[in-house]
Amino acid sequence: MSIEGCEQIGQGSNGVVYRLDADTIIKVYRNPDSLPDIHRERELARKAFVMDIPTAIPYDVVKVGNSYGSVFELLNAKSFAKIVTAEPSRLDEMVDEFVKLLKQIHSTEIKPGEMPYMKEVAISWVNDLQGELNDDEWKKLSALIEAVPECSTMLHGDYHFKNVMVQNGEVLLIDMDTLCIGHPVFEFASIFLANKGFGEVDHTKTEDFLGMPYDTTLAIWRKTLERYFDTTDEARLAEYENKAMVVGYTRLLRRTVRREAENTALIDYCKSRLSELLTQVDSLDF
Repeated sequence: MSIEGCEQIGQGSNGVVYRLDADTIIKVYRNPDSLPDIHRERELARKAFVMDIPTAIPYDVVKVGNSYGSVFELLNAKSFAKIVTAEPSRLDEMVDEFVKLLKQIHSTEIKPGEMPYMKEVAISWVNDLQGELNDDEWKKLSALIEAVPECSTMLHGDYHFKNVMVQNGEVLLIDMDTLCIGHPVFEFASIFLANKGFGEVDHTKTEDFLGMPYDTTLAIWRKTLERYFDTTDEARLAEYENKAMVVGYTRLLRRTVRREAENTALIDYCKSRLSELLTQVDSLDF
């Protein structure tokens, strides 16, 4: 199958989503050996759907160039990002729906072993950073992650405005391959990175990723914190944000060291922010 000329409507760490026609989208995986990932995502989507999380389940697998794609039926669906870009006045409405669905996800309990544990992934990030931070900072970061309470909470793992869509008035969640179990701090780290963290050094990184101005994505991040935690108190919001940022910069630093070692500006920025935050944060729980 060819995706030449198709509109890109979303992307994540493992693939890119295109619209084939008004009724159909396809997620093309980056890894050419992605068939196991495709079957895994289908099973995760099925589990989420059974637990009343509104999502699309792929109905076909096709060859796309040297890789594979999952095909979904989504009739005239639009992402939250596309809606806000076309109608900026609907930002608050979309954030309300975004937080409503996020709370539904986080209120869903998962049986042990049914999905990956996000804490284990985060611990691996920290282990990979040994030698990148000084010993005291690395030990504190490791202790903070290790001390995150064990939870059976469902997390999406890549929750942003391009992965939430509206179809005939119904909100749907897509890109389910990152579905996992863990403490919500890991989810908020991902939301922080998508809307703010990835673009702090270069705003175009976020703008290209989400297709919205950086000022808009900053507003999404701020409003999401306010509405999820039901507060506008600056001290409390800063506390929640700092916890999310510790995990977020850990992930971003590890990712940049592994994939863009030449990007010393971003590496140095992440190290500086972590160094500062580790003097302020003594627990990642909330």
